[in-house]
Amino acid sequence: MDATERQTAILDLLTRQGRVEVEDLAQRFGVSLQTIRTDLRDLAARGALSRVHGGAVRSSSGASRDYAERRKLNARGKRAMAALAADLIPDNCAITLNIGTSTEQVARALSGHRGLTVLSNNINIINMMMEDESKELILVGGAIRQSDGAIVGEDALEFIARYKVDIAVIGASAMDADGAILDHDAREVSVARAILKNARKRVLVCDGSKFERTAPVRICDVADLDVVITDRPVPPEFSRAAEAADTQILWVGENESSENA
Repeated sequence: MDATERQTAILDLLTRQGRVEVEDLAQRFGVSLQTIRTDLRDLAARGALSRVHGGAVRSSSGASRDYAERRKLNARGKRAMAALAADLIPDNCAITLNIGTSTEQVARALSGHRGLTVLSNNINIINMMMEDESKELILVGGAIRQSDGAIVGEDALEFIARYKVDIAVIGASAMDADGAILDHDAREVSVARAILKNARKRVLVCDGSKFERTAPVRICDVADLDVVITDRPVPPEFSRAAEAADTQILWVGENESSENA
C-alpha cells in the first residue's frame, strides 16, 4: 500500500469513527509511527483532518472533506495521466503546478526527477515534496484558501509574475467540446492564467469526466495550451480545435496501446 492509498484509508476510518490514533494506525498498516505522523501531517496540511495529541479527528470543514473526497475519484486514471506528464518534464528544469488533485499526482510522479525547481500555489504539493532535497521548492505567497490549501489573490498573482518557468502543469474543473477550459472560482482561475502566462510550455492534465461537467469561468482555450493529457478520447470538436492550434493531445488508453503494440 502506497502513501496515497494509506491516506485514503485513514480518511475512510475517520469518516466511520471520527478519531484515529497514531499507534493504532501504525499497527493496522504495518508501518512506523513516523510514517503515520507524516501521513497525518500531509492530510492536515490539505485540510482533510485536524491533528490532536496522539492522533487526528475529522475536519469540521465540509469543503475540506469535499476536496479529500475528490482525491478518491478516478485515482488510478489520475496516476496514469501524471506518469505521462512526468515523461514530458526533464531533469534540471523549472515547473509550476497549480491547485488540484491531478496536479498533486503529477508532483508524486516526479519523485525520481532531479534538479527541478518547483513553484506552486498548492500547499499540499510543497508539503509532500519537502523531504526531497534534490528539488528546490517555492511556495507562492498570498491568502490561503483553507478548504484545499490553495494560495490565491492579488499577492499570488504578483508572486507568480516574478518567475518564468519552463513548464506549467495545471488542472481544471470542466472542459467544453468547443475547446474551453473552465473552473468555478474566479480567484483560482486568475492564478491559473498567471501560471500559464509565465511558462514556456503549457500542459493541462484533466480526466475525461470533465467533459461531462460545467463551470462558469474560462481559464483558457485548448489553443492556448501545448499539451492536453487525459484518460479517454476527446470529443471530435475538441480534437479539431486542438489540431488547428497544433496542441498535442495525449490520452492514457492510446499511450498504453502504443506501448503494448
